[in-house]
Amino acid sequence: MTGTIQDTSHLDTVGALVDRYLAAWNETEPVARRALIEALWTTDGVYTDPLASVCGVDGIDQVIAGAQEQFAGLTFVRGDVLDAHHNIARFTWELVAEVGAEPLVVGFDVAAVNDEEKITAVYGFIDKMPG
Repeated sequence: MTGTIQDTSHLDTVGALVDRYLAAWNETEPVARRALIEALWTTDGVYTDPLASVCGVDGIDQVIAGAQEQFAGLTFVRGDVLDAHHNIARFTWELVAEVGAEPLVVGFDVAAVNDEEKITAVYGFIDKMPG
């Protein structure tokens, strides 16, 4: 994601990064999840959303494990929005019972990525959450 991301070929790279990010959120086996997080994030990466604010791979791993416990059996999928410029991407995601089903939770994340294509920060927003 070096330089300015403006053409669609760079969006393929961003899309692959987002897919890897969501794969970490979907990985329920702790050792495999931790390996995905370590491969994707910088060691001092930051994750902040309305429900959590953590720094470092330990905190990120704990947040993901907590979300998996809270939403057991549900899957994170990429939503319709994917856009990027410079080293910043924004994308939507959905939490679904099965692919193609009506999402139970919908969110919007903004991710900062370094020149090694590792996430340095994610700032998440929740657009739809069950009561």
